[in-house]
Amino acid sequence: MAINFKVFREKLADRLNISNYIDMQAASENIRSSIYFRGPNVWILGTAIIIASVGLNVNSIPVIIGAMLISPLMGPIIGFGLGLGTNDTGLIREALKNLLVMVLISIGASGLYFLISPLAMENPTELLARTNPTLYDVLIALFGGLAGIIETSRKEKGTVISGVAIATALMPPLCTVGYGLATFNMHYLFGALYLFFINSVFIALATFLAVKWLGFPVVQFADAAKARKTRRRIIIGLIIIIIPSVFSAIQVIGENNFNQSAKAFLRENKTLDRTYIYDSHIDFVRHKGVLTIQMAGAALSANDRELLYRSAESHGIDRDRLIIKETGLARTDLSENELIQSIFDRNDQETQRRDQEITKLQEQLKAEQAKELPVTQIARELQSQYPDITALSMGRGSRFDLSSQESSDLVIVVISSTTPLDAATTERIRNWLGTRVGTENIRIFNE
Repeated sequence: MAINFKVFREKLADRLNISNYIDMQAASENIRSSIYFRGPNVWILGTAIIIASVGLNVNSIPVIIGAMLISPLMGPIIGFGLGLGTNDTGLIREALKNLLVMVLISIGASGLYFLISPLAMENPTELLARTNPTLYDVLIALFGGLAGIIETSRKEKGTVISGVAIATALMPPLCTVGYGLATFNMHYLFGALYLFFINSVFIALATFLAVKWLGFPVVQFADAAKARKTRRRIIIGLIIIIIPSVFSAIQVIGENNFNQSAKAFLRENKTLDRTYIYDSHIDFVRHKGVLTIQMAGAALSANDRELLYRSAESHGIDRDRLIIKETGLARTDLSENELIQSIFDRNDQETQRRDQEITKLQEQLKAEQAKELPVTQIARELQSQYPDITALSMGRGSRFDLSSQESSDLVIVVISSTTPLDAATTERIRNWLGTRVGTENIRIFNE
């Protein structure tokens, strides 16, 4: 059946068209009203800060999600993107000013909370999750921001904004920055601040692109010179935003690729002869990843080191980006957990090898057991049929034909009886034994 591409394009265009579902005037008013840090937004931000800080403190994902849902930080970020897309410098200034106030208050309040909080942070996995942005965070912020501006512009509102607020986390990274300030931990501070910057920039960028795509009306200036100056400022502002975001995306992609390469290298080289990796960590110095591995066990030979370097290169890790440190098991500064983990890691491959050998031997044993002949049972069954039989001997053997140079399995049977067995009886016994033991190669001798 021929496909009418013109009809298909028309149906597809009608399916993708959203202009009939968009109310740009209402969306613009809604966004502009949500950028200001006054009235309810002040109290909502305060509650979101406390909820997010407590959630991070007790490592509770549901509490953190609750803080994401009620945080008003998305308002000025989307307002900033709308201002860029509509040439509205006043909106841009107001959005940036209010966002800066919200950010500073969030960091200060969360830092004060963590400074006075009596709860210990033994395993702060939710805090750590906000310190290492990846390529996925970039994609989530970009497409989350796009979904947010489309939902805001839609005539019939749904629940998309709630999902966007959860996906594009803004409050938890700021509270993590506050934790970094309270504990003077620069890794938490700059890592979380970097994540918040990525989320904010790409949400604003998605808003700008959507505003241009949907055709929001731009601000018109009576003075042509002022219009040119305003457009120039907006272009410069866009460049200032886009260029760092591009570098951020490239950096995040590079770091993500290096992390994956390092994990593959560590999986492949967990043990090396009598030496094994008991600890490792990755550092990024001037956007360049460096993998440091701690070796335990026997001292590495020059050949072993070369093997590690070659393996690293095969995974895309240059030699100068792999640091090998050797540590003997006799070290006294290793913790109990590290010692236990090192023992497990060292014996993991050996245990797997032994398990494979045991499985192989068990299979061989089953095969040999299957070859065993139930002599006692067969003797009793034969005597019930032939009372003259007094004894039975059976065994498996091999027969080698010198003419054909071929060997075959053979069951040898020796029957003792009070009277000699005639040929017909011997043949019947041979046929019965063939069925009983599953082979036709039977040789019977009668005593």
